[in-house]
Amino acid sequence: MAENTNLMEKIVALAKRRGFIYPGSEIYGGLANTYDYGPVGTELLRNIKDLWWKNFVQRRDDVVGLEASLISHHKIWEASGHTAGFADAMIDCKNCKGRMRADHLLENYIESLDPAVSAEVINSLGVKNKDLVVALKTGKVEGLPIEALENIRANLSNLPKKPLVCPNCGENDWTPIRKFNQLFPVQLGIVEGEQGQAYLRGETAQGMFINFRNVVDSTRVRLPFGIAQQGKSFRNEITPGNSVFRTIEFDLSEIEYFFDPEVTKWEEVFENWKKTIYEFVTKQVGVKEENLRWRPHTDEERSFYSKRTEDLEYKFPFGFKELWGLAYRTDYDLTQHMNLSRKDLAITDPQTGKKIVPHVIEPAVGMNRLMLMTLADAYSEDDKRVVLKLDPKIAPYKVAVFPLLANKTELIDKAKQVFNELNAHFVVTFDDRGNIGKRYLYQDEIGTPWCVTVDFDSLEDGAVTVRDRDTMEQERVAIRDLASYFTQKLG
Repeated sequence: MAENTNLMEKIVALAKRRGFIYPGSEIYGGLANTYDYGPVGTELLRNIKDLWWKNFVQRRDDVVGLEASLISHHKIWEASGHTAGFADAMIDCKNCKGRMRADHLLENYIESLDPAVSAEVINSLGVKNKDLVVALKTGKVEGLPIEALENIRANLSNLPKKPLVCPNCGENDWTPIRKFNQLFPVQLGIVEGEQGQAYLRGETAQGMFINFRNVVDSTRVRLPFGIAQQGKSFRNEITPGNSVFRTIEFDLSEIEYFFDPEVTKWEEVFENWKKTIYEFVTKQVGVKEENLRWRPHTDEERSFYSKRTEDLEYKFPFGFKELWGLAYRTDYDLTQHMNLSRKDLAITDPQTGKKIVPHVIEPAVGMNRLMLMTLADAYSEDDKRVVLKLDPKIAPYKVAVFPLLANKTELIDKAKQVFNELNAHFVVTFDDRGNIGKRYLYQDEIGTPWCVTVDFDSLEDGAVTVRDRDTMEQERVAIRDLASYFTQKLG
């Protein structure tokens, strides 16, 4: 675990040093759980979002896009259940006043226990404390009711050999666990006392449900079909750190895939989406398969309206955590909005002629979490250099162009010419600072797949040296062939 913790520290340090991720509001002391994206991070995040949109919307004939408002009517969140039940389980350390999510605290603690200790506790309990036994066996408590979490917390705090203590100060002095609503309220209007209450959206899904009828009426979609949306969502969450893994403002990409359960088997739709998601992560983003696993939700943690929910988890330096959620939400959301708005959201399925409220399967993923995953998966180091072995499709820059020497006008001019020619086809960067070795190492750290160096021979033979990031091998390529050379490399 210490090695993995050290890896996370290295990734966070690299992310700031090379302009991927900065702490939010840093010059004013920071603002908890907020982050800004630097020049390189902005390119990487945009590439990931664009790749998602291209694969899940533009390349499909059964999914259309939507861009709903960030601020929405309070009744939307009443119908969805967010105002009543969208809450974290919160706990405070009385000693250091640290506030944290109780479920994450308990899961991290259970993960740290020696298996022999867990087995000893389970054997001593028998069947007397089902919640604690299940938690120790599975390592999962997320989604359990407050009473169950408090019961588990109390028992773990009383363990004689290794009690549950605060990860910040080491004391075992806790407040009771309680609910903490995650929605951000917004007051609309400029006259005091006349403001109308609204909310910053806690997810993008509800915008797709309330616009379901608009999409059906204004386009030529027919079941089964999906509505997709990318954009900011806001959750007033208590987070354990871990960079941008969980933040109060994040980029969410969701699809609501609607179908008639009498015509289309939900199990087939679910399995197709599992396959599609997995292939995107492994083949498009280029993540190692050994760092991925699917985990079905237990009956206790699954939402009451969901018939099946699974998470694609990634092995981050801090353990396997949710990357991508897939849920069969039945017709719950559309029915809820029909009941509260008194608007008819049912449609006629042309295949059966019946009027139905479609069921929906939802794949949902945080883009910021995907980006953190790519940094963790691509990070590599040896005694000579640090390298981000990003898939070239998502690398912030595809090519870096250098003059061999920064004080030779003829080399700089030729390098600028090569840069301008390549920049018409790819995202390219130019660098003439320091010596050539340091420039290579800098590009390795930000994940640039290829470096092009213009030297004195280039002025004579019209060729340049191309260096591969991963192998460090070099070859001469004619300047006139560079665009086609990199196009072929990028596939």
